[in-house]
Amino acid sequence: MENKKNQPTFLEKLKVKWNLKSLQQVILVLVVFALTGFTILFIKKPIFDFLGISMEKGGFWKTVLYLLLVLPLYQIILLIWGFIFGQFSFFWEKEKEFFRRIKKIGRK
Repeated sequence: MENKKNQPTFLEKLKVKWNLKSLQQVILVLVVFALTGFTILFIKKPIFDFLGISMEKGGFWKTVLYLLLVLPLYQIILLIWGFIFGQFSFFWEKEKEFFRRIKKIGRK
């Protein structure tokens, strides 16, 4: 039987993966992700209502519109919450990574 005390916890693994300095910073980053998700959840419906798009039915164009409107908005809100919680530099680096990946996909 393995000794579980020597195995890193989930939060410790995230700390290493994200190259963060403390477990407190990991918690703050997770809080920012959660708040960003909740913020998008609350503002998505008013945006779609304003544009006259029904939320009841799915569909290809609704998905495309969602990606074109909500995804960039998510990135902006992520930076705002990151700034509020003192994690702007972490999220700014993640944003730059995200745009580099999109740029690579666009070149292919």
